[in-house]
Amino acid sequence: MLRRLIVALWATLTLASVAGQVQRQFPQSALRGEIVFGQPPEVLLNGEVWRLAPGARIRAENNMIVLSGALVGSRLKVHYTSEVVGEIKDVWILRPEELAVQPWPANAKEASTWLFDVTAQKWTRP
Repeated sequence: MLRRLIVALWATLTLASVAGQVQRQFPQSALRGEIVFGQPPEVLLNGEVWRLAPGARIRAENNMIVLSGALVGSRLKVHYTSEVVGEIKDVWILRPEELAVQPWPANAKEASTWLFDVTAQKWTRP
């Protein structure tokens, strides 16, 4: 019984560490920025006031969903997508290796003129 428990615990820890190493796939519409979480749904994104869309998804470094209320006062480097009405739809809090991927567009103009390799998750300036 104890042996099974130890094996199950080891398997769980191994899977958790492997899951943390999986490369996340960001959509081509994801831009990079710095976000400061205020009282939900308000955020400062690149120094400008924005709102989180109803149903916005915020993913922590481990890719688990986190609530914006738990992040009040946090200043983080992120990838994000926005809706046509100007609200933030998706936020990914970046891990160090994701932040190291350079260049990454910070605005729609850059994203429209640069080339994106979806598989490699890399942008190339023309």
